[in-house]
Amino acid sequence: MNPIADIFSESQLKGLQQDTPTPLYFRLYSLLKNAILDGTVANGSQMPTEQQLASTFGVSRITAKRAMDELAAEDLVQRRRGKGTHVTYEYKPGPVKAPLVGMLQEIESMARHSDVKVLECKKLQPPGHVKEALGLGEKDKALYLLRVRSRDGQPFGYYSSWTIGLTQAVKKREFAVTPRLAIFRKQGLKITHVTQTISAVAATPELAARLQTEPGAPLISLLRQSFETHDGEENLVDYLQVYYHPDRFQYQMDLQMDKE
Repeated sequence: MNPIADIFSESQLKGLQQDTPTPLYFRLYSLLKNAILDGTVANGSQMPTEQQLASTFGVSRITAKRAMDELAAEDLVQRRRGKGTHVTYEYKPGPVKAPLVGMLQEIESMARHSDVKVLECKKLQPPGHVKEALGLGEKDKALYLLRVRSRDGQPFGYYSSWTIGLTQAVKKREFAVTPRLAIFRKQGLKITHVTQTISAVAATPELAARLQTEPGAPLISLLRQSFETHDGEENLVDYLQVYYHPDRFQYQMDLQMDKE
């Protein structure tokens, strides 16, 4: 195994030495834990000794021991006398799964605590890639909604969505005062599965104007696809593309291990 310091950036290493309320052993433990969980330090790899960790990170041996004890307590490593400490966690790449109910509540809460300007609300034929994703025919239409969300007068999100499955017409002013999820529930549209893809893009002139930034400035791009289940079969009912101003919006997830 390469020296453990070789897998961490300078900023990560310096972070251990910063004067913060977080205990030093916990910062070292978190650094090592993340490297194990993301597969940087592979299953079966031998971890450095406590003395090597202390020397590499400039901490005391007691601090290094406590960090390793925490890893062992979580079954991420196994410590054997005379054989050293080895990683026992098997990294398997895959999508992060989180409780859907909590996520939808968070989305609705954000909607209720921000201001929205509805720019478009009309049934239209979606572009080809959206039409294909929604499983629509060539002439089929979906509800097109275009909105800008603001907080304290500053726009932070540009929302473009295509929705099918609504049983009643919804007027523009309803979306201006009621979160979309509340309108969905009222009409019997039940979201059972959501996928999200987050990336970064450069602002087009249109996005720059709406979000009060410069053309070419970086934006957070989020594609959220929401599904409804009927008779055991999932169907995409909502295709939402959002662009966020990174100085005014952060996307944070707080995940916990499922209890078996």
